[in-house]
Amino acid sequence: MKIAIDGPAGAGKSSIAKMLAKELNFVYVDTGAMFRAIALFFLNQNIDPGNEQAVKERIDEIQIRLGYEDGEQKIFLNGEDVSGVIRREEVGKNASTVAKNQAVRTKLLDLQREIANDGDVIMDGRDIGTVVLPDAEVKIYLTASVEVRAKRRYKELEGKGEHCVLSDIEKDIEARDEQDMNRKISPLKKADDAVLVDTSDMTISEVVKKIREIAKK
Repeated sequence: MKIAIDGPAGAGKSSIAKMLAKELNFVYVDTGAMFRAIALFFLNQNIDPGNEQAVKERIDEIQIRLGYEDGEQKIFLNGEDVSGVIRREEVGKNASTVAKNQAVRTKLLDLQREIANDGDVIMDGRDIGTVVLPDAEVKIYLTASVEVRAKRRYKELEGKGEHCVLSDIEKDIEARDEQDMNRKISPLKKADDAVLVDTSDMTISEVVKKIREIAKK
């Protein structure tokens, strides 16, 4: 079985998908981590992730591999575990930029589908239900207001001891929404057969329960 969860930045996709995967004993696939790893590669090489030609020329140097440790997804970039460093804000911003590149999406699409065909999966991202797994039995589109998403991100960063400004996070989320929804290649949008779930006034447990009920049906 395939469960596709799409939605904008900060909607809670990863946290919800992880919890749901554990409850259902499915494999969790965080596609956003893959784009972050590619963005990290180019940042480390001092190459602008928005430079389409440079990205296209170097994309074959990148090897992405997923691993699992105690049920947690680990992502390896050219053999190095980068699961922690890809969560930096700078990497996240550039992941949206690099995701607009067709060469990047082509490289990751085959890997994502290959993983999905190996067994029961929950995959989250921006275009899972529309492009990556259009045949998924369950499609969910998670959303929440910009204000709620910004506050969640603020709390997450504060919890990690990182200094941040709430208004800056709101602007960043709005900019990423604009970029993700209006890119020419695989824009973020709700699949016609996806169930819309607004998490603004819901706890993670409530959202997980709702999706689990949808999956059972």
